[in-house]
Amino acid sequence: MTENQINDNYYDEDSLHEECGVFGAYDFDGGDIASTIYYGLFALQHRGQESCGIAVSDTEGPKGKVLSYKDMGLVNEVFDEEKLEKLKGNIGVGHVRYSTAGSSVRENAQPLVLNYVKGTLGMAHNGNLLNAVELRDELSYTGAIFQTTIDSEVIAYLIARERLNVGTVEEAVKNAMTKIKGAYSLIVMSPRKLIGARDPFGFKPLCIGKRDNTYFLSSETCALDTVGAEFVRDVLPGEIVTITKDGIASDTSMCRKDHARCIFEYIYFARPDSRIDGMGVYESRVNAGRILAKTHPVEADIVVGVPESGNPAALGYSLESGIPYGNAFIKNNYVGRTFIKPKQEQRESSVRVKLNVLKEAVEGKRVIMIDDSIVRGTTSKRIVNLLKEAGAKEVHVRISSPAFLHPCYFGTDIPCEDQLIASGRTVDEICEYICADSLGYLEVDRLSEMICGQTGYCDACFTGNYPIEPPTIDIRGEMG
Repeated sequence: MTENQINDNYYDEDSLHEECGVFGAYDFDGGDIASTIYYGLFALQHRGQESCGIAVSDTEGPKGKVLSYKDMGLVNEVFDEEKLEKLKGNIGVGHVRYSTAGSSVRENAQPLVLNYVKGTLGMAHNGNLLNAVELRDELSYTGAIFQTTIDSEVIAYLIARERLNVGTVEEAVKNAMTKIKGAYSLIVMSPRKLIGARDPFGFKPLCIGKRDNTYFLSSETCALDTVGAEFVRDVLPGEIVTITKDGIASDTSMCRKDHARCIFEYIYFARPDSRIDGMGVYESRVNAGRILAKTHPVEADIVVGVPESGNPAALGYSLESGIPYGNAFIKNNYVGRTFIKPKQEQRESSVRVKLNVLKEAVEGKRVIMIDDSIVRGTTSKRIVNLLKEAGAKEVHVRISSPAFLHPCYFGTDIPCEDQLIASGRTVDEICEYICADSLGYLEVDRLSEMICGQTGYCDACFTGNYPIEPPTIDIRGEMG
């Protein structure tokens, strides 16, 4: 399972998905910002590939007038030059989204634009709330009419309602944060302000960038690089930043000492050229490979990675072990979300369509294959068999994360225990199922070493130690 497996449930359903990517911009010089947001979203496409949208406003124009467009599809499918040209405004927010089953409809695409008595808000959200059902019921009984089935609309309504009782939008965001529980990175656009907020645990990343007189908020630093912006800093867990023509104001009163940043951002979700909370994603993946070489050594002739997120870990394994690193897979980069999967009765496999083995690289060799995780096991089994069919003498699988044992409730669609191959099975049993000659996972107690000793991360999908009490029912069908 790799970054590009996000495309159309890459390798069938045996893949994981991040929920969303958010990007915002405010040009103090008054220039139109839609095309810049487009390129920012393009850089965040790996975080969500089912829908996307952009909402903009002119800070010098009619107050509260927001122009927006959103639809199902990839960024370059939804937007063209004509659509972007119509989005006139110097402040705006953008969003890319992946949804779980039952939520893949245009109405759930973001950003959300809310017209209310105090004006207009545009909002983009990444994450998942644990108390969304209770809050939705509470708001419904006070007259709220919901147009979507996503958590994000609950947050937007809360902000709008709180704005009636306070003097500023940022105060309303703060009051809303006291009521919501779970994971969120928010970008809120008001007529004259761009506001970013991160939940107190810091589950989801958010950072600030600057280019000339334009400020940016983004899920990842790679999007700042794409638009030529300089990284300023990460938004702190629990922090609310307000960007106006007067500069950046910060409210850290919601910050707390204990954090729970998603460790899987480093293992899999984030682009390798991003930095999150001071740690390079590429470096963390190379570190994971080095750790695997120390803890699960094996005699072999070549180390290969499953593209793309397995490659840095494979390089790390090679550097530490001295076993040569090589490329064993050719990936079809032109298979996008409209790819029609072969029917069950057809011989073609979606693995073969999207991934092919270089026979010359593995024939007659003992191969160490590095991947970032195993979910249900079907993908790993197919890839191992592809290597052996290509002539590999042995295939030793090494996984640059611990075994998945528990579901995630914070914006990642890790399924329930009964769908996780590692739940109730030994490593030897999993190894036999995937037809490997040996199998080794990254140990949980080495995760901190992967990120250079940093602490304050969430590893609940591996350990079951949830930083927030999980819900008694599975609420994850309608994540935002």
